[in-house]
Amino acid sequence: MLVKFPKPRSDEMAKPWKTLDSEETPHGVLELRQRDEHEFLITIAGRILMNSHTNRSELALAQSVCRAIKDHTAPRLLFGGLGMGCTLRAAIEELPAAASIEVCEITPVVARWCAGPLAGINRSALDDPRVQLEIEDVSRIIANRADDDGKPRLDAIVLDLYEGPHAKTNAKRDPFYGTIALDVTRRALAPGGVFAIWSEAPDAAFEKRVKAVGFELELIRSGKGGRRHAVYLARRKR
Repeated sequence: MLVKFPKPRSDEMAKPWKTLDSEETPHGVLELRQRDEHEFLITIAGRILMNSHTNRSELALAQSVCRAIKDHTAPRLLFGGLGMGCTLRAAIEELPAAASIEVCEITPVVARWCAGPLAGINRSALDDPRVQLEIEDVSRIIANRADDDGKPRLDAIVLDLYEGPHAKTNAKRDPFYGTIALDVTRRALAPGGVFAIWSEAPDAAFEKRVKAVGFELELIRSGKGGRRHAVYLARRKR
């Protein structure tokens, strides 16, 4: 079971955030912040990317994809984006012992945070023997798998990335959510394989592109009340 930490009390909400570490990136300064024992933020250019106490959609992403492949005894999964490691931990809890999980994280400092200050909230997910971490752009890994006929295709590809698909996404050339990339992803999956995507909000244009390249699509909105992010499950047609 995932560790359930109590939500901050009202008096804790007033505590100032402490920056534990930071690093310059092409998108701005990436920071890890903390204000009580179990409450963390990751921000970029001052914008909150994730909060350890508000991650229900990320957990729903992992749980949904694992349930979609529950009949596989030795599923092969590829995760793009590590974040705080909580999505990975949620998947670990659902997957069988024979599963293999390749995790791609493009920013080395995020991997260090997950193995260090954040290990308590993700229960040392990177130490699970089923997990293999790659410091790499996941789009390259997907392309390599799609083009390599000598490797078995994947049972699931999970993208838990910054923003997800949105209205300004380049419909053809986006490296993850454009038509070309979606077709590559389809080819990297085994027939019936699942492509799972986290998004800040539903995107109708993205939904049309996914269906057009040969996926059956399901939209999941987790929780009730507050901001509800989107989880897409796209299954490759057999």
